[in-house]
Amino acid sequence: MPSLIDLRRRIRSVKNTQQITKAMKMVSAAKLRRAQQQVLESRPYSRLLRDIVASVLSESEADESAGHPLLAKRPENKALLLLLSGDKGLCGAFNTNILKEARQFIASKGEAQVELELIGKKGRDYYARRTIPISGEWVDVFSRVELMTAQQIAKRAMNRYIAGEVDSVYILYSEFKSAVSQIPTLVQALPIEAPPAEAGEASGGGADYIYAQPPQELFKTLLPRYVEVLVYQAMLESAASEHSARMAAMEAATRNAGEMIDKLTLHLNRVRQASITTEIIEIVSGAAALE
Repeated sequence: MPSLIDLRRRIRSVKNTQQITKAMKMVSAAKLRRAQQQVLESRPYSRLLRDIVASVLSESEADESAGHPLLAKRPENKALLLLLSGDKGLCGAFNTNILKEARQFIASKGEAQVELELIGKKGRDYYARRTIPISGEWVDVFSRVELMTAQQIAKRAMNRYIAGEVDSVYILYSEFKSAVSQIPTLVQALPIEAPPAEAGEASGGGADYIYAQPPQELFKTLLPRYVEVLVYQAMLESAASEHSARMAAMEAATRNAGEMIDKLTLHLNRVRQASITTEIIEIVSGAAALE
């Protein structure tokens, strides 16, 4: 049975830990509000761009001259996976879930047919100990998600695709659904195909567009921008998902610490009561022996 000193030490230690987890929860909540606002503000633009790309691709199907290198399809001998993980831990199953999806993707393609572009420290640390080829690393990018960083990542992937170094490009990230729900999501970035309509929407978003330029002219700026926005939106979604997962994990840790403190305090009171009872019995027994 632990002594009173040991129990008091444990209670003090758990209280210190509880203060840390509570502070981390508050910090994550503040960061989540900013990240969630960015996600919600960027989604309408991403959806509109998706609809425009779908419309132009549909219009260009009958025009054989409306080709573009980012539309070129070829046998998939080498796939590039842009894997977005967290930069930090203490966020529950966030990193575990995304790395599990990455392993399943690699298994479906075959290790020899996949290269990784790792965005986030946790993915880098995990695959640094494995044999999967790593073509690039991007760390410390989620504390402040910058469009310029997303453009650099997208441009690098597009250049490799156009050069024939890879035959397809995929993005794996955690889509932010709510403060308690994040879903690992895999999207194909290259070759570009007509984006599927979201649930409840008709193809093309239900809008008709009239273009002053032919599709081949629109593709020069539209398709690269579309890939850049895919990467940028994925980074925003992943950042918000990480903050929400960490907030939930720290809230659970704070609650568990409180329950542990209650149990230890109850145990402490019982041990102290038993100690007092034992002392009283010894005093009474000693007094009786003296009579």
